[in-house]
Amino acid sequence: MRSAMKWLVQDCQPGDSLFFHYSGHGLRQKDYNLDEIDGFDEAICPIDFETEGPIIDDEINATIVRTLPRGVKLHAVIDTCFSGTVLDLLFMYRIISREGHYQREYQRSPAAVRKKGTSGGIAISFSACDDHQTSASASAFTGKVTGVMTSSFIQAVQNEPGSTYGRLLNAMHYIIPSLVFIFLINYFLFNG
Repeated sequence: MRSAMKWLVQDCQPGDSLFFHYSGHGLRQKDYNLDEIDGFDEAICPIDFETEGPIIDDEINATIVRTLPRGVKLHAVIDTCFSGTVLDLLFMYRIISREGHYQREYQRSPAAVRKKGTSGGIAISFSACDDHQTSASASAFTGKVTGVMTSSFIQAVQNEPGSTYGRLLNAMHYIIPSLVFIFLINYFLFNG
């Protein structure tokens, strides 16, 4: 996965739009370089993480965020536990009302600001949950277990192609409760 992340940003040019998706396990671990507000690094756990180690947010940022040149845009969909700041971006936009109002939150310690930005590009991430929360899985769409956030992202994009980021986030916000409801109904009907 590390080599695939390097490939993603290799030779990118102004006008390029990159897409990074991860749906799987995630974890938190103590932050040893003191660049996290909450004292923890977030990480993704590819299938070989027990032998190769998890990929922590500092490495993800250094590989696919900091290297983004001016005119390149990265869209990331991260569907894992503890994923809120797994790309170590400077700001987070959080829905604060059912009407779709947002609150902008600064997410970096002063020591991290100089090290965590892009090289002029734009990085946008949709995360399944906050850094201290776990994400959910369901089989609502395909009958196969997948991340709820991934399912809601796909449904929102299909329902409203070309949507703005805000509308996409709102659509996902309204889809997720129905997915959890469908999951709970299926679980009780088919699992006793």
